[in-house]
Amino acid sequence: MRLIWASILISALLATGCADRTAGVPQATTASEQPAEVSTRPPGESGAVRAVSPFGSRQVVEPSRNEYTIPRGTVFRVRLTRAVDTAASRAGDHFTATLDNPVLDGTRVVVPRGTLFNGHLTSAKSSGRLRGRAVLGLTLDSLELAGVTYPVVTSAVSRTSGDHKRRNVGLIGGGSGLGAVLGAIAGGPQGALIGAGAGAAAGTAGAAITGKKNLRLPAEALLAFSLEKPLVI
Repeated sequence: MRLIWASILISALLATGCADRTAGVPQATTASEQPAEVSTRPPGESGAVRAVSPFGSRQVVEPSRNEYTIPRGTVFRVRLTRAVDTAASRAGDHFTATLDNPVLDGTRVVVPRGTLFNGHLTSAKSSGRLRGRAVLGLTLDSLELAGVTYPVVTSAVSRTSGDHKRRNVGLIGGGSGLGAVLGAIAGGPQGALIGAGAGAAAGTAGAAITGKKNLRLPAEALLAFSLEKPLVI
């Protein structure tokens, strides 16, 4: 009997010691008890973390340049900003003008009314004193739109004065008739002939002195130029 109780006591002491030795050992946890790892990767992606656009998932698309081609043959109707004439101007001199009618693409205004054009004189010639005509030639070189200068190639516009024939006939013929009358009064038929010749000479001299003609285009004069090469705006 004592032997049985001694065996029970020893077993109890051994069990108590084992419990004390395992009390400080951390207990293993199962996979289901471990905290889940927080992932910052988007679903379906692996590897390096993708850079995030400050605009989110939207794509930023730069607007394309909205160009328009003005076709050959388009007419620019412009008004001169100042007068030009053959008395003060020379070939090669520059002038400016403003667009009188806008250039349209359907209902969209491509080149607005009032757009500034630059041009030059292709010719500026006064008439002779007894013959010839005064001539002015003009063409456009460029237009200025939204701070940009666009070169243009246009037709030339030419203006020509009238001729001298009618005016010369009046001056010379009138002088001849007046001289004949005065000569007849002074010396009969012979005096009339002399007077006619003298009057004709005087009329010719008067025509030569006053016959030189100039051609003038005033400010706001309306001119039309045709585009000879397409223009991209």
